[in-house]
Amino acid sequence: MTDSDREDSINWYILFACWMIASVSALGSMFFSEIMEFAPCSLCWYQRAFMFPLVFILLIALFPFDGNIVRYALPLALAGWGLAFYHTLLYSGVIPENLQPCSQGVSCSETYIDIFGFITVPMLSLISFSLIIGTLLFLKRRLPK
Repeated sequence: MTDSDREDSINWYILFACWMIASVSALGSMFFSEIMEFAPCSLCWYQRAFMFPLVFILLIALFPFDGNIVRYALPLALAGWGLAFYHTLLYSGVIPENLQPCSQGVSCSETYIDIFGFITVPMLSLISFSLIIGTLLFLKRRLPK
């Protein structure tokens, strides 16, 4: 195996890890709403709108490996991260209730899970998008210019 083949293989595994993060996040989101019957708020739906396409476009970029995927996936991940960050601030009370977009239906600050006293559904989304962004940026640095 040549050095070039080894680098290509490593890059493929990095992209695969990114796809796994997106897939587990999307499946976890579906598990919370369909199995646990937690009704998603409007911010959760918007975050899903950025996470779900990542599962498909990252998968398509794996076969064959396409390093250009970073330019398509990174904007989706950044937009989802922004929404998840806003949702986390809203949930933690940093943003006042009168600025909540969830005035009707399911509340954006509803507590469904609380692991270790700080890991909530919005925090899980923020962590997922952060990991995807970090992985994509790492991949971008490894790719030839």
